[in-house]
Amino acid sequence: MTILCVRFELPPEREAALPGLLGLLEDFTPVVQALPPDGALADLRGAERYFGRSAVELASVIRVRALARYGVDCAIGAGPGPMLARVALRDARPGVTCAVPGEPEAVAEFLAGRPVSVLPGVGAATARTLCEYGLDTLGLVANAPLSTLQRLIGARAGRELREKASGLDRGRVVPNAVSRSLVAERPFELDELDPGRHRGALLSAAEEIGARLRAVEKVCRTLTLTVRYADLPRSRTGSSGGTPTATTRSRTLREPTAHSAALTKAAYGIYETLGLQRARVRALVLRAEGLTPADQASHQLTFDPVDEKARRIEEVADRARAKFGPRAVMPGTLAAVCALSWPTAA
Repeated sequence: MTILCVRFELPPEREAALPGLLGLLEDFTPVVQALPPDGALADLRGAERYFGRSAVELASVIRVRALARYGVDCAIGAGPGPMLARVALRDARPGVTCAVPGEPEAVAEFLAGRPVSVLPGVGAATARTLCEYGLDTLGLVANAPLSTLQRLIGARAGRELREKASGLDRGRVVPNAVSRSLVAERPFELDELDPGRHRGALLSAAEEIGARLRAVEKVCRTLTLTVRYADLPRSRTGSSGGTPTATTRSRTLREPTAHSAALTKAAYGIYETLGLQRARVRALVLRAEGLTPADQASHQLTFDPVDEKARRIEEVADRARAKFGPRAVMPGTLAAVCALSWPTAA
């Protein structure tokens, strides 16, 4: 077991502490991948040899240091690869590291009874399709004919799913920095049921992120939406049960962009896939990841005059906001709720 997946028990208001906690992991290995808003992957192969300790033993040291330096506890999953470590994290809790055995037979046994939704990259739609055909656990998926899986979810996706369900982990930890993302959070004063208000919050967050990206001349490749529910414990030290405290979904954009309309469309698309219906939402968090310089990104030209007009208006709006403040120009949909504390751009 050489990979750790760490989830720091950070309250939402302390998300800014994540870079320091990542630095703590970098005391052991330079191969650290941030998983905002509160997690990370760490490859400890070199550290195990250097310190003469197993990854599970090093996990205990990491937890003690996080508590001593930052007053933050953490849950840790350990496994032979990133995917298995992330699955193990689901069974971990603060103070107890959950480790996936290293032997192939033991890995298969560890995964067999778990629902297909525990695998990273398996969304609600894929899980629903598999469950409709009785393939609701990883053991059943691993033993299903490859042709059946490919017919249900596609050739490449079916092959990859079967490999993952069998315990084959081809992933690797890709070092990155938490600064390669921008985040906009929209909390509600009261737990919110209205989907219209949810969409208004997403529009506001997408407008803010778009303006911030354009201000630093960056574009993003991935958009991540985190929905925090009404049962989210205030201290993040426990759960009230029932509905999960938060759901996170990501979407890779068709092309890197800082265009607010494209970001809003993607955010709405992610939101719709969650099928929240009457869920009580405490906050929505939108994150732009995979930031790259705008001048290095390509843009597919179109003959759509509406898109071209929207981009020209966006440039003018950015200049107005820079001169007169973030509320100088805003979408008409947000004007009706401008009394809210949400900023429309930064």
